[in-house]
Amino acid sequence: MRNFKLIVLLLGFFLMVTACQTVQEKTDKIVEQENKRLGKYIGQLSSELKIDLGNPDEDFKNEKGNQVLVYKTKKYGISCERKFEVDTNSVVIGFSSKGCF
Repeated sequence: MRNFKLIVLLLGFFLMVTACQTVQEKTDKIVEQENKRLGKYIGQLSSELKIDLGNPDEDFKNEKGNQVLVYKTKKYGISCERKFEVDTNSVVIGFSSKGCF
């Protein structure tokens, strides 16, 4: 009986560890796809970004004097925020994505 409990405990631990790895792999793949999709805007004019994504929900100037365009969405009740940094020549020079999948 003691061996049975030990086997069940070890099996449960093994399943839990492999499930976490699977979730991490899926998350990494989604993040990679998101970065690839948003990376195509680097070097493009902000007008191209606005054509594809529409007008931003927010915009402001950062400490470097560059404009930051913020796009917010919700999917399954989870907030997604994408920020694009635009230089003084209206060229997208960077982005960040939080909570998007």
